[in-house]
Amino acid sequence: MSTAELNHEQGPTGTADGDQKAYVSAVAQKLAEFLESKRGMLKAISPETMALLDSIQALVTGGKRLRALMCYWGWRGAGGAADSPRIVAAGAALELFQAAALIHDDIIDRSDIRRGGPSVHRQFSQLHQRHRWALDAERFGHAAAILTGDLCLSFSEEVFAGIGPATSAGSRAREVFDLMRAEVMAGQYLDILEEVAGPSKPGEAAVQRAQAIIRYKSAKYSTEHPLILGGALAGASGSLLSGYSDFALPLGEAFQLRDDVLGVFGDPATTGKPAGDDLREGKRTVLVGLTLAKADDDDARFVDERLGIQDLGDDEIERIRRIIAGSGALAAAESMIEEYSNAAFSALDLLDVGAGPAAALGSLARAAVRRKS
Repeated sequence: MSTAELNHEQGPTGTADGDQKAYVSAVAQKLAEFLESKRGMLKAISPETMALLDSIQALVTGGKRLRALMCYWGWRGAGGAADSPRIVAAGAALELFQAAALIHDDIIDRSDIRRGGPSVHRQFSQLHQRHRWALDAERFGHAAAILTGDLCLSFSEEVFAGIGPATSAGSRAREVFDLMRAEVMAGQYLDILEEVAGPSKPGEAAVQRAQAIIRYKSAKYSTEHPLILGGALAGASGSLLSGYSDFALPLGEAFQLRDDVLGVFGDPATTGKPAGDDLREGKRTVLVGLTLAKADDDDARFVDERLGIQDLGDDEIERIRRIIAGSGALAAAESMIEEYSNAAFSALDLLDVGAGPAAALGSLARAAVRRKS
């Protein structure tokens, strides 16, 4: 544990913990009620469209609710009321946006597993196969999942706009929400671009490009934007929102680096994804960039040539793991996680948000960087 984390070892107060549980429950209820309200509309179009809604419902049920909780404590830290329906709606909108991002990300990454079960595009492919429909099952699965993700995006916007004047055009909250969505799409494009353009430009430059990708594809929308969004909805000052950014951005980068490590070294029973799945998907993460920079030429070439091979064998995955660890890339990634974590916790010390929100944010931060799944 880092020195900065020692200062935040205490979890949320009893009251804050109770408020957080109540909020998570309220967000789940809001999502359930909203999606249920859409059943009649979709059923009027065709009962067969229920498959779209069922897929969304399954994906937004459960999960860590990290983004919603960051939004909630950003709201509370800026003086927002614990039980306001506005912050519940904001959390639900973020969860729907997250679901859309996951659906599209799994298609792009060709990942058939999500949270231990079939990803949405795989579910639709299986539906095609069960009914023995015409044409290609995989193409149908991808097309149906893209539409499901688009519907999720539409729902997210509807819930967010429904909050009222605080999210109207020109508001700080609207600015943050729109920026978050645009940055995720741009970051996702940079990610797929790196898969095809990255191999010819290894070394330290690969690390820098991967860092830029995780900042815009994941880090900002996982922690920074949700926290600022909550603060903006509560009318936070510019200085407080700046302090939120100083805390949440390095936290988001540490969170994504931890995700990259788990994508290669995580236990499938805990992560819910096959071992080494990130390697089969060809993800050119910071961990991979560090490996290409630090490994000897033969080992770097072996890693570079096998990234993105769908039928990569267990023996090859194990060899890549050994190269990553032996080259010092894994230790370097862990060092970066600690560096980002220290920056986040140091910034948290400077936030004037009250004991409850500060403790809750510290607890969320520790869970984000220490997680096993």
